[in-house]
Amino acid sequence: MRRSLYTFFLICPLWTGPLAAEVRIATFNIAMGFERAGEMASALESGEHERLLMVADILQRVRPDILLLNEFDYDPAVDAAALFNRNYLAVAAGGREAIEYPWHFRAPVNTGVDSGLDLDGDGNVGGPGDAWGFGRFPGQYGMLVLSRYPLLQSRSRTFQHFRWADLPGASRPVQPDGAHFYTDETWSRLRLSSKSHWDLVFDVNGKELHLLASHPTPPVFDGPEDRNGRRNFDEIRFWREYTSPEPADWIRDDAGKTGGLAPGSRFVIAGDLNADPQDGDSRPGAIAQLLSAPWIDANCIPSSTGGTDAAREQGGTNDQQRGDPAHDTADFDDRRTGNLRLDYLLPSANLDLRDCGVFWPAAGLIDFDPGEASDHRLVWLDIVL
Repeated sequence: MRRSLYTFFLICPLWTGPLAAEVRIATFNIAMGFERAGEMASALESGEHERLLMVADILQRVRPDILLLNEFDYDPAVDAAALFNRNYLAVAAGGREAIEYPWHFRAPVNTGVDSGLDLDGDGNVGGPGDAWGFGRFPGQYGMLVLSRYPLLQSRSRTFQHFRWADLPGASRPVQPDGAHFYTDETWSRLRLSSKSHWDLVFDVNGKELHLLASHPTPPVFDGPEDRNGRRNFDEIRFWREYTSPEPADWIRDDAGKTGGLAPGSRFVIAGDLNADPQDGDSRPGAIAQLLSAPWIDANCIPSSTGGTDAAREQGGTNDQQRGDPAHDTADFDDRRTGNLRLDYLLPSANLDLRDCGVFWPAAGLIDFDPGEASDHRLVWLDIVL
């Protein structure tokens, strides 16, 4: 008996906890681009929408385990995740292996939801500029998260309704003469998030991982008051405050629970944050709020060959930029904006970070131009839990 037990323990060591898992996380602004409610449903049901087919192609190549899709419209009447899984991701094409995600998260966002207030200052109420977040219909520019790992719904939180004025030291927009752009009544009601902020908790082989998903407003399309630039800055700042080891009892989620992330939590901040570290129109230091936080590991900077090639070939504003084009994640107008690093995956410092990158292959390496799928590129990150 003793010999058989001894042999067993040699072959099968004592179990000491959950097995380590290498997890690939990705964020991708797919720029869905539909201008009217209902267009997304038709595209998802058809299985033939050209740009969605290219998005599916990219996802089948990169094969993330947990994925945030920005600008994926929200329509409560459509099971968008099921349709996208069945009609696009589960269809193997071009010799690639199909991919499916058994868990997903979607929720209402602020874009296109009428505020009943004059938020854009044009003297009228109504229209996309007076929605809580700019949008032509409710749910435009929404978000969808797909996962191979179980989502712990009861542990997850949303902050769609969090008020901008409740952020300590909020950057309230002011006119050049010093007057407040928003009236006191409007300011007291204005929501911080242009879409939403989500803290989604996943069970990765018995270990919890938080995906902190958002899509701050572009810091442009405003006036000298810089209301969008200030909002972008504070939407980014929200995650710094939320993940900080210092207590943040002023934070309140949509269910009424207060406080930030528990110290020691494992997390990845994900999304199109619309702020480049060195170039573009965001307020100075906007993204540095996260890149410089000691509890966030910003050392792995995603890069690609395609970004460098594109900046060199397109020229224009790209020639005057300070940032390394290998780190660009968005391909914009070369006469004004140029290409920028806008899309981020920023892990907590307590995670084992292995690799990261931007899916922007050199010309000719794949059978289509990824710019035809979106003006953004997918960013991926590999961690071990």
